[in-house]
Amino acid sequence: MANKMRWRYGDTTPVVLSVDSATAIEIGDLVYLDTDDAKPASSQADQSTEAANQELFHDNFAGVALQASPAGSADPIRVATTGVFEFDCPSGTFEVGDLVGIDEAASGTELEDQQVDAVTGENLAVGRCAKRVPVAATSVLVDITSTVSHGGPQAAA
Repeated sequence: MANKMRWRYGDTTPVVLSVDSATAIEIGDLVYLDTDDAKPASSQADQSTEAANQELFHDNFAGVALQASPAGSADPIRVATTGVFEFDCPSGTFEVGDLVGIDEAASGTELEDQQVDAVTGENLAVGRCAKRVPVAATSVLVDITSTVSHGGPQAAA
């Protein structure tokens, strides 16, 4: 997916995170903290089930990339730890406050970098719906909260 500024409103409370030179991150990627480096969701090792992938991502959720880091660059990037972002999602409806987590790719072996979906448990979520979607749509506003920096909108597993 191409760089896409997904931030819509609210304080982003950014942090600066290191990125390994072999890792490519695009603006708008949901990123997690792997020891001391930011990585896009699709870099996370497969945990065999969608729920297990979502839970591990939730536990290490750093935020949303506000800067790109092309492969070969080791420059740190700014990552939003809070704020409201518009993400792609499978067609569906959402109510304000609904839990939202990272979406798994159709292959079932990796997570999407810039796509979310409704989740059933707080241990799977990276945020909550910020604007009602009463008619099925393919995007949703999500009020994200980094689990790493702020403990997330839910208790870490």
